[in-house]
Amino acid sequence: MTTSFNMTRRLTSLLLSLGLLAPAAVWAQNAITPKVRISTSMGDIEAELYADKAPKTVANFVQYVNDKHYDGTIFHRVIPGFMVQGGGYDGQYREKKTRAPVTHEGRQALAAGLKNTTGTLAMARTNDPQSATAQFFINVVDNAFLDPSFQSFGYTVFGKVTSGMDVLQKIRNTPTGAGGPFPTDVPRTPVVIQTITLLK
Repeated sequence: MTTSFNMTRRLTSLLLSLGLLAPAAVWAQNAITPKVRISTSMGDIEAELYADKAPKTVANFVQYVNDKHYDGTIFHRVIPGFMVQGGGYDGQYREKKTRAPVTHEGRQALAAGLKNTTGTLAMARTNDPQSATAQFFINVVDNAFLDPSFQSFGYTVFGKVTSGMDVLQKIRNTPTGAGGPFPTDVPRTPVVIQTITLLK
């Protein structure tokens, strides 16, 4: 058993070094739940990411984190009875370039128990289910209508806030109005994502 385990570890290390195995696959294989710190101008939020339930989505998000894509972006859409959304625009409302969309994993995640409940992180997208790139949102209430169903792909949940709910509430309650290209729901005082850091 020990010999087999050591061989698996060596093979995993080799595949990682060659870029043939994504970190999320390793996390899922070893039942590891990575964590991130979202440092904002209103305080820090920490969240755990469910690599075993939405592996491609978590790998995509972590790659943006590692690339420092989120540094200096804003929460550009804040709706108190719904969610807060960010990760796509800088402080001048310029949309940031992204990689190709990630495969939609909403139904897989739902089957594994992930729902759009208060404090969960999910991928934002257009009307095309396969269009999610870097933008994400945090549910500030239970949003069951965002869960996948037979009629809808829904939105892929991939993480949950573990600390900083008070910060999330402050962001949720910040006054909003028009800003940049958006006619409503933009914080009057920008809420900046200073950086997102992978903790584990």
